[in-house]
Amino acid sequence: MPQHSPGRRLREAVADVTIQIPGAFNALVARMAEDAGFDAVYLSGAALSAGTLALPDVGLFSLTELATQASYITRRVQIPLIVDADTGFGGPVNVERTVRELEAAGVAAIQLEDQELPKRCGHLSGKRLVEPAEMCAKLRAAAASRQDADLVILARTDAASVTGVDDAIERAKRYLEAGADWIFPEALATRGDFERFAQAIDAPLLANMTEFGKSPLLSLEELADLGYAAVLYPVTLLRVAMKAVEAALATVANDGTQAELLDLMQTRQELYDMLGYEDYEARDRAYFQAAAMPERKP
Repeated sequence: MPQHSPGRRLREAVADVTIQIPGAFNALVARMAEDAGFDAVYLSGAALSAGTLALPDVGLFSLTELATQASYITRRVQIPLIVDADTGFGGPVNVERTVRELEAAGVAAIQLEDQELPKRCGHLSGKRLVEPAEMCAKLRAAAASRQDADLVILARTDAASVTGVDDAIERAKRYLEAGADWIFPEALATRGDFERFAQAIDAPLLANMTEFGKSPLLSLEELADLGYAAVLYPVTLLRVAMKAVEAALATVANDGTQAELLDLMQTRQELYDMLGYEDYEARDRAYFQAAAMPERKP
């Protein structure tokens, strides 16, 4: 495999520092995160369900839809992409195909979780867990089917808010033995839980700092001190964007014009600069100029 595959770049990014990973609900947002200097981006199942399909996060999108959205992002950014693959779209053999399709889409890490279908948002009540043996079988399938050994298999456990932190820790240990590379403890309720989990698990850990959930919003510095490899903000940008859309719609409806919103907008030129619009125009002109040139006689 290439020396600097997406998985290798992600592993190198957390080698010495704790990184922040914003959720990117489309390729343009991913470009903005890259331009802002972030080391990686995350494609959340919740953001895909809500932002693209206007559906709740209960496992309603398909593997094809997820792989397509992931490929849109990986084609437009160089920083690594972590993808939320929910429960893997089935059993172990389904996970094999999930890993192959997402790896082919250029992702750096694939997240699998230990919920039963229909899955629920990790910070809601009513979640049901699969037995650890079933999750371990999926993780063995994921590790065996990846083509690049550096592709990160990220195991998420939802046990903390269902069966307790002790069970979450024990599951995490089993998941690492089964082939997971990183662990994502979902919905830890206190700073103490984050600290306890980090002390018990010897592997890169991802802390989920989603808003309006069960976990306290700890700072990057706090989580780095606890030993977490990465801090995730999965739906932050979607929530901010949707609130801005709500306010803009109200302004247009009330004022009959968008004039008061201009200072809040990304300008046409700023968007074109981000998209590389002038490069496309230059190539287009070059193709026409080449067509207009007389052919040389042999």
